[in-house]
Formats: sequence, structure tokens, C-alpha cells
Amino acid sequence: MSRNRILIIEDDEGIREGVRILLESEGYEVAEAGNGTDGLNLLDEQTDLLILDIMLPDISGLEVCEEVRRFSYVPILFLTAKAMESDKLTGLMAGGDDYLTKPFSYTELLGRVSALIRRYHTYNSVQSSDRETDRYITVDEIHINTISNEVYKNDTEVSLTELEYRILLMLARQPGKIFSAESIYENVWKETYTHCCNGTVLVHIRNLRVKLEDDPGNPKYIKTVWGKGYCVEKK
Repeated sequence: MSRNRILIIEDDEGIREGVRILLESEGYEVAEAGNGTDGLNLLDEQTDLLILDIMLPDISGLEVCEEVRRFSYVPILFLTAKAMESDKLTGLMAGGDDYLTKPFSYTELLGRVSALIRRYHTYNSVQSSDRETDRYITVDEIHINTISNEVYKNDTEVSLTELEYRILLMLARQPGKIFSAESIYENVWKETYTHCCNGTVLVHIRNLRVKLEDDPGNPKYIKTVWGKGYCVEKK
């Protein structure tokens, strides 16, 4: 079995080396870059996780994340010295999956890395088994191809992150059913829900609406049921 491959993009050589040594000691294959441009050149289809610093010397980690999301669903873990909640939400809105503030413990880092990679491979496995049961799902002008994991609005493809796609698929498969933020988080993220996770779900719902809705402030597809959660209305 091939080893999971992790790409680190971090300009602090000390941090980068420390993380690389830790991950290699746990059996991961590690590639590294000191800036965003070099990191993008190293990212390939064999990469299972991207660990990304926000403050980089050439282009910011947020810009790197946005570029990656144009062609890949690979999970992205931000490493940053910024600890404000608004900074965390900015990272998630750019397409990141998780966020770790410096300084961090190696135990916490390993836990996040393991969870993200496990969820990524579980997701890919589940998608393979689901393809024979409901290949195509339609919600008005939104068409979901579960064979290729592609989403179209009319005839135009909509680029979604892995988590955005999974949220949409969860809602669209059961129109009319209301899913709480807790239910969405635990089914999509595969982790235990805490109160602070509500903002994470909210950001991803907001991103979905920006990408899918003609008027994100007055959504047609993904409805908010106040005090209960979110749903796709049954037609």
C-alpha cells in the first residue's frame, strides 16, 4: 500500500522542517515548498493533504487555496499565526477545510492530519459505492452527476470544494428533510459537533449559495429553516 502524501507550503524553514520530520516519523510521504508558487508546482493528483501557511513571501496562502480549488478537492489545513475568528472564517471561505493556529502542539497537528486524510479517503470510497444507486440528482436548474462528482447549473459547471459538494449532496438526496448544523457537521466532517462548529457549517452553506444562487441573500435552492437547520425544498 502506498503511503499518504502530504505537501507542506510554509516559508518558516524551522517550522517546515519540524512538521516534515514529525510526519515522516508517522509514515507519511512529505513534499515541501517555501512559497506558494513552488508549492502549486508540486501539487499533483497523488497529494492527499495540503498543509498551508497563510503568510507567504510571494502569494498569500489564501490565494494559493483559491487557485487549488479551481482544479482539486484535496483537503487543506491552514497553519497561521492569526487567531481571530474572522481570520478562521476567511480561510474557510477561501476553500480551506481546517485551521490550526501557531504555536500548535504536534499531537494536535497529527490529530488534524489523520482526521482530514481519513475523511478524504472515506468520502472517495463512499462516492464509489453510491454511484450505482443514484447517478443523477436534479434540483430545479441544479444537476448533480454523482458518477463524476460534478455539479451543473443549467449547462454551466459549478466548481465546488469536497465539503461543499458533500453538503449539497446530503441535502439534495432528501428534499424536504431539515438537517441541523450538528447533523450536517457530523455527517460531512465525520467529527463530533461542538457549538463553535456552527460557524464552520454556516460559512460552507454561504459559499454554496454564492456559487449556486442567483440571489444568495434570497436563496432558491438551499433554504434556512430558522431554529432548525437547512433543507432543499421538496417540489
